[in-house]
Amino acid sequence: MMQGEAERITASMAIPPGSLGLLEQQVQKLFMAWPEFYPEIRPHHFIFAADNGIVTAGVVRQEQEITYLQASNMVAGGAAISCFCKCQQVPYTVVDVGINSEDAVGLDRKVARGTKNFLHQPAMTEREFWQAYDAGAEMVQRAVIGGCNLLSFGEMGIGNTTTSTAVLHALTGASLVEITGCGANPGHPEVILRKREVIATACKLYAPLMKAPQGIIRCVGGFDLAALCGAMVACYEKKLPFMLDGFITAVALACASTIQPKVSCLAIPTHMSKEPGMLYALKKSGIAPKEVPIQAELRLGEGTGAILGLSLLRTMLYTVYNMKTMDELMMEGCGAAK
Repeated sequence: MMQGEAERITASMAIPPGSLGLLEQQVQKLFMAWPEFYPEIRPHHFIFAADNGIVTAGVVRQEQEITYLQASNMVAGGAAISCFCKCQQVPYTVVDVGINSEDAVGLDRKVARGTKNFLHQPAMTEREFWQAYDAGAEMVQRAVIGGCNLLSFGEMGIGNTTTSTAVLHALTGASLVEITGCGANPGHPEVILRKREVIATACKLYAPLMKAPQGIIRCVGGFDLAALCGAMVACYEKKLPFMLDGFITAVALACASTIQPKVSCLAIPTHMSKEPGMLYALKKSGIAPKEVPIQAELRLGEGTGAILGLSLLRTMLYTVYNMKTMDELMMEGCGAAK
């Protein structure tokens, strides 16, 4: 749908123009992404789960096995994202692209049992990168075949704020002082200092190999980031809009939009993560902070913010489809006056 037509639909509603603010802008973006007007959203949420070898370098305080335990909890329906999705009646799939476990959790697309410690060698091989990237693209294809018209993405993996910060630093050159956050380690400033040290060392080491987003993710990223990037580029190819979540998905979008700049036209932002790198990732993707509707200091991940944003968008779409237009309101008024 063309921009003018999308704006015409929202402008016809029986409200003062622009009075629903970002909700109007977001539903217009949805209309422009869709090939035709759909009266309802048919969503699916994908959570890409993987472990990160860099955790052995002291960048987190949690045990790595939490990735496996929490991903299993998601599948069983006991995690935050499980509850968010069930409340909003959004089907979801946990995709294991690299959990450090013998068995797979959820849908098995395990590339390896976690990435390597990128202080000592690149996080993954080229083959592993493309395997994870293609797994993300495959999920989009499955969703299209299943009749979905909107996707949302989340992730799970201890250490992935470190990998995401490393990727963002290499991609943008943003200062590590400004973009490195605490992740799941609030109250531990020594963890932030260690993250900066590890990332700076690795980015200097692999600089010749990190000329493109694919190389950056391969050297200092994670399987979840590779899958998210592949999924977002596939969304552009399939003309399928998606809800953006927090910091990790924003970094994936920054990579995907560097590969294909028009990907950002399909990305609908939802919340401003508490991670300081969020602003930089959005800027790299061409999304301004004022376009983000939810300011709730979320930093969980999993796609929880994306599902909250989806609930707002779904409400707005229902309103567009069911409320009276200004013309209808005026005609009724004229009829009553007679």
